[in-house]
Amino acid sequence: MDSIERKIMFRFYISLTFIIFFALILIGKLLYIQIEEGDYYRKISENNTIKNFILEPSRGNIYSDDNSLLATTTPRYEIRWDSKVPSEQNFKKNVLNLSKGLSKILGKKFNYYLDILNRARKDGNRYLLISRNLSYSQYKQIKKLPLFNLSSLKGGLIAESKEVRENPMGKICERTIGYEKKDPSGHYIRVGMEGAFSHFLKGQSGQRLKQKIANGQWKPINDNNEIEPTEGYDVYSTINTNIQDITHHALLRQLEKYKADHGCAVVMKTNSGEIKSIVNLSKTKNGKYYEKFNYAVAESQEPGSTFKLMSVIATLENDDQVSKKLIDTKNGEIIFYDKYKVRDSKKGGYGKLTPAKAFEVSSNTGIVKMVYENYKSNPKKFVDRLYNMGLSNKLGLSIKGEGEPMIPYPGDKNWSGISLPWMAFGYGVKLTPLQILSFYNGIANGGEIVKPRFIYKIKNSGSSFIKKYEKETLNPSICSYPTLVKVQKMMFNVIDKKWGTANKIKSSNLKMAGKTGTCQIDYTSDEIQYVSSFVGYFPYEKPEYSCIVVINRPDKKIGYYGGEVAAPVFKEIAEKLFSRTPRNVIVKSSSHNPYKNLKQIRRNNKSEISVIPHLIGMPAMDAIVILEQLGIKFVLKGEGKVFKQSIKSGSKLDYNKKIILYLS
Repeated sequence: MDSIERKIMFRFYISLTFIIFFALILIGKLLYIQIEEGDYYRKISENNTIKNFILEPSRGNIYSDDNSLLATTTPRYEIRWDSKVPSEQNFKKNVLNLSKGLSKILGKKFNYYLDILNRARKDGNRYLLISRNLSYSQYKQIKKLPLFNLSSLKGGLIAESKEVRENPMGKICERTIGYEKKDPSGHYIRVGMEGAFSHFLKGQSGQRLKQKIANGQWKPINDNNEIEPTEGYDVYSTINTNIQDITHHALLRQLEKYKADHGCAVVMKTNSGEIKSIVNLSKTKNGKYYEKFNYAVAESQEPGSTFKLMSVIATLENDDQVSKKLIDTKNGEIIFYDKYKVRDSKKGGYGKLTPAKAFEVSSNTGIVKMVYENYKSNPKKFVDRLYNMGLSNKLGLSIKGEGEPMIPYPGDKNWSGISLPWMAFGYGVKLTPLQILSFYNGIANGGEIVKPRFIYKIKNSGSSFIKKYEKETLNPSICSYPTLVKVQKMMFNVIDKKWGTANKIKSSNLKMAGKTGTCQIDYTSDEIQYVSSFVGYFPYEKPEYSCIVVINRPDKKIGYYGGEVAAPVFKEIAEKLFSRTPRNVIVKSSSHNPYKNLKQIRRNNKSEISVIPHLIGMPAMDAIVILEQLGIKFVLKGEGKVFKQSIKSGSKLDYNKKIILYLS
């Protein structure tokens, strides 16, 4: 027995020795780590619990010319739920009312939320998605719901926010407002004003030290090295929201009517080059139209008959006597090299025409013959005149992606014997809609080509200006004054005269000038398509705005001529815009009319005007101008002249009341 006890005690002491030995080794190692490697491991620990976070700056806003928001940054929220956090009592007590509340806020049926919440609870889902892309107001509402109104440690609500860029105008002007984003490779894609002026909008990043606490949360630490982010500057564009809306819907209706592939429309201030509206619409697979590509800026294509203005100017500048000569269009067809034909749209031709008349009826043979006869011996001289007018140069737009103009030059590989006659009526050359508009705008303002301008100032969040954008002249004089006067009259006659190709858009209230364009595309294939266009300016006497409308690939069965497809869009824009522009409209004298004209109304302070004017018998547009000058709200019913007004003339003026004008 003693022997057994001795063996047991021996084994005990041996085991104890080994335990003490290994304990001493462990203590020694711990002491070594603490003394010799303590700093190293403390740094690792701190790196795992303390982290420097980048603070993203608030991106600047983009405004319209009337300070309406076009683009702004707003927080969007993603709501999730940790099903293991709530107690069983809290869950059963609140899940029913929580589901009802989510249904009311988010729109899905009550049973949907009840089902996913119960299933998540059963499965132990700790990261259940409730909803994404919520506004701040929606987030605040959800936080007040039963269960979610408890702390995150009791209710399990997980809310993650991110800053997103939004366009308050929705899809309108979307492409020109643009965006900035990273592609998968990390490179930035910059489109529109967002892209062009990103260096002003983006601001400067900051940094803040944070410490990790429970549940993966990070708490800010006071740090002397903390850098606050600097918010971006605000960009003020030249876009007018009202004109943009008018242009958008006018173009959209016509695209839908003619089932066109895509189109664009631009309105520009004649003197300053400010872009007041720019619309680009493409047809999707479902037949709807959205902004997908900036055709006005980027699409360089053959202009067709709108280029005849450039041809006429170049010819008149070469020989001012050309305008007095007659052009024999004969049977409306010219053949070059026994193969290549130039035809008029009118069968049999127009007979003998002046250059002006050839322009007004848009005679292909007339314009081609005029140019060819004057320049066939020296085509270089013709092209040089086009180059001198600036047509071969880009506009140098702030928005990226401007299409390259193409004007062939004698001696180039793409020059041939038919280049000169084809150029004369807009084939074999390429221009973007905005490049064409800039040229026509120069005719409207007296011969000066100004650079299209999308921005007029950049400011910080306070009141100080960072940068102002002034008018920039690209060409001070397109042509001589006599030539300018002649082509202005031709453009007026295109609309005013019964033979003009745009006579159908003639308005009794507004004088306009312009040129139609009907250009064949895909003419080398069996299926010829068309581009319908119209470009011009208004009012004719004192031009304030120029405008171009281009509609690509309208349904030929419905129509494709520029005068019937594109020109009506121009007219609608012009008339609606003109009705909102202050004018000196004379009001017919009446015993009931206290104001003889608009000048008197403008001279008076609103507070001094106390009675409703007499509007019966006036054209609607004139009545509108007067009411807008006075700040009176109104509703129109019908079309034509005013035959009845809901509030009698001479009645006391009440700015809270609307006046209804009945038209016939």
